[in-house]
Amino acid sequence: MTESGYKKKVRDLFQQHEKLITRKNVKAMNGNGVYDRYVNPVLTAEHTPLFWRYDFDRETNPHLMERMGVNATFNAGAMEFEGKFLVLARVEGVDRKSFLAVAESPNGIDSFRFWDYPILMPETGDPDTNVYDIRVVRHQDGWIYGLFCTERKDPKAPSWDTSSAVAQCGLARTKDLKHWERLPDLRTKSPQQRNVVLHPEFVDGKYAFYTRPQDEFIQAGKGGGIGWGLSPTMAGATVENEIIIDNRVYHTINEVKNGLGPAPIKTAKGWLHLAHGVRNTAAGLRYVLYTFLAELERPYWITHRPAGYFLAPQGGERVGDVSNVTFSNGWIATDNGSVYIYYGASDTRLNVATSTVEKLLDYTLNTPADPLRSFACVEQRNALIRKNLALLKTYGKLPGRAPTSGKNLVKTTRKSGKR
Repeated sequence: MTESGYKKKVRDLFQQHEKLITRKNVKAMNGNGVYDRYVNPVLTAEHTPLFWRYDFDRETNPHLMERMGVNATFNAGAMEFEGKFLVLARVEGVDRKSFLAVAESPNGIDSFRFWDYPILMPETGDPDTNVYDIRVVRHQDGWIYGLFCTERKDPKAPSWDTSSAVAQCGLARTKDLKHWERLPDLRTKSPQQRNVVLHPEFVDGKYAFYTRPQDEFIQAGKGGGIGWGLSPTMAGATVENEIIIDNRVYHTINEVKNGLGPAPIKTAKGWLHLAHGVRNTAAGLRYVLYTFLAELERPYWITHRPAGYFLAPQGGERVGDVSNVTFSNGWIATDNGSVYIYYGASDTRLNVATSTVEKLLDYTLNTPADPLRSFACVEQRNALIRKNLALLKTYGKLPGRAPTSGKNLVKTTRKSGKR
């Protein structure tokens, strides 16, 4: 390739990349009234800078090949910073190593552009093999903290077992999201600990953590559930007493695992939470998102738990490296009440949904809780149907088949269950 041809190919690459970065995002059709999805992901592997992936030296890369490929960009912490919407994405190279990188947008829904350099997260004396899924929290003490999963090979595993791992919560703090001070990993009594979130305010003069104890790297075992614990310090943070505030429950969206997503949003009605729940299916694990509300004075006391999932993978979101997954560890609540929810789709791309604090509170406060039995669930739904059938008569003639009068409903008795 001639020098002029090489430079033209480089220019073409940058032109195509800029077209992707500046592509406008639009709301998807048929929202559910709680939030709006968007047509395009906000980040994909192709959004990463070309100079992260290519060697643009014609002498060392005469065929203009990608030298260090990127496989995926997903599961991002998020915050407003100096007037910009920032996400701290999990970027996975083709070598399977994850790292953290900041991308910024002027509006939170498109035009996300990565900073020139990813975060070079300092190591502890026991180096991480992999770091990922950071939660960023602007704490009452003035620091911005990053809590992320630090993964290392299990030293107790036999030599032939090259997949067993130990996950713990890595801690770091910063003022500018560029210079990070690594702190010792969080210490708890659990052998495995990830999806840990820092509460943004002091509780009883201490730092409060939402934890997710597990017995094994993948399986929750006797552990599991969203936990709560306090530490007097962040430098050498230790949770001595850990209680479970949101348990796993049989035949629900979180029967296998659950964990908190981002730090909660403080509202007049309580602390608004977003979490993920995992259940098993014939096709494998399914990750969905759900909300709950906790008291302001007692953030560990949950007052409202809507039944079922808040957001689940749909359409193309279901396809990826780990299919049928939605996972969130970052959202942004703006001063005007808007909420931007960033969620990873199938461990491959980062998407956004938008809502408001008002709508999220309405959903969380007024959606019925799970009664945990099919009979009771149908009773709940029938109550809504009866209410609506009466109300719809006031709307005049509606398109489609008219609602039935309800006279053909099958009558049942609690005792026999027979017709």
